[in-house]
Amino acid sequence: MKPRTTPNSQTQTRPLRLRGRDSDLVDQEEQRQDLGFGTKINQSYSRLVNKDGSFNVQRRHEGFWNRLNVYHKLVTMGWLPFLGWVFVFYFSINVFFACIYLLAGAQNLKGLDDLSLGGAFWGAFFFSAQTVTTVGYGHMSPNGFLTSSIAAVESLLGLLLFAIATGLVYSRFSRPVAHIRFTKNAVFAPYLDVNGWMFRIIHERNNQLIDVEVEVSLSRLETKPNGTRYRRYYNLPLERKKVSFFPNNWTLVHPIQPESPLHGCTPEQLAESDAEFLILLRAIDDTFSQMVHTRYSYRFDEILWGRKFRPMFNSDAQGDVLIDLDQLDETDEVPLN
Repeated sequence: MKPRTTPNSQTQTRPLRLRGRDSDLVDQEEQRQDLGFGTKINQSYSRLVNKDGSFNVQRRHEGFWNRLNVYHKLVTMGWLPFLGWVFVFYFSINVFFACIYLLAGAQNLKGLDDLSLGGAFWGAFFFSAQTVTTVGYGHMSPNGFLTSSIAAVESLLGLLLFAIATGLVYSRFSRPVAHIRFTKNAVFAPYLDVNGWMFRIIHERNNQLIDVEVEVSLSRLETKPNGTRYRRYYNLPLERKKVSFFPNNWTLVHPIQPESPLHGCTPEQLAESDAEFLILLRAIDDTFSQMVHTRYSYRFDEILWGRKFRPMFNSDAQGDVLIDLDQLDETDEVPLN
C-alpha cells in the first residue's frame, strides 16, 4: 500500500520552481551563482573584499546602536587601541566622580589635607580611583551621608565595570583567529601540460589547523546583449581544495582547462572586466576545537603572468624541515604553456 501524500508534504519535499512565459530565463536565474554581493554592483576599480577580509560595503541610514556595536569593536580591535580606550574610560570615570565629590564639598572627604582647587581635585580624583577599584588605602574616607552615598554608588559601578572589562579581555584571548598569510600576488604559471592560476598561503602561528578547506570564486563584469553591464560569479575548481593537515605552506592551483572561465584570457581582458578573485578559507583550530575562517581577494592588477613560486623550505642536517616565511612571495620567471 502506497503511503498517502498531502499537499503540505509535497510542498516540503519538492524544491520551489518558478515558471512563466520565459521559463528558459527562469532556469538560468535559478542556476546563477551569487556569493551574496548581487549582480548590480558593476562599478569598476572597486574591491568587493578588502585586504583585511572585510567587505567593501558602506551602510547608510543605519541605526545608532547597530552602527556603534560596542562589544564587537572592543573584541576585534587591536590591543593598543583597546588598552587606550580602557585608559580613557578609566580616567574619565575618575574625573567625573572627582567633580561630584567637589560639588558635594571637599571638606566631606576625611583625610584630604589640601583644600585648594587643584589639590582638592587631585585628592578627590585619587580617592575616586581607590573607590572604583575597591583598593581603599585608608588615609582618605567619606564623611557624611551624601559623600558616603556617592562612594557606595561608585563602588557598585566599579564592580560592574571591572566585570565587563574582565569579560572583554577573556573574549579577546579566547577568540580563535586564523592567522593565515597570503602571498601579495597571485600568479599565472605552467601547471602540468596546461597553465594554472595560483596563490600560496602559510599558517603563521605554531598551533595546528586541521581540515583546512578553501573556496575560490571569480567575479567579473560582463555585458548583456542589450549592452548593460552586470557582475557575474564563477566557481573556480581547485586542483586540491582540502587538506587534513597544514604544517607547511600550501600552493593552491586552479588548472586552466577549456571549461575554465579563465581559458584563453589575457591581462587586458581581466582588466577590462574588473576581475577579482575571492577566497574563503575554513579550518578547525586544534587549540580551541572551533571553526576559524578568513577571507582574502586578488584583483586583476595583483596577478603576475609567467611567474612561479620559489620553494620556501629545505631540510637541515637532522632531517627537520625548515620553512623561511620571508620567501613566501618569492617567484621566478617561467614561460607559459
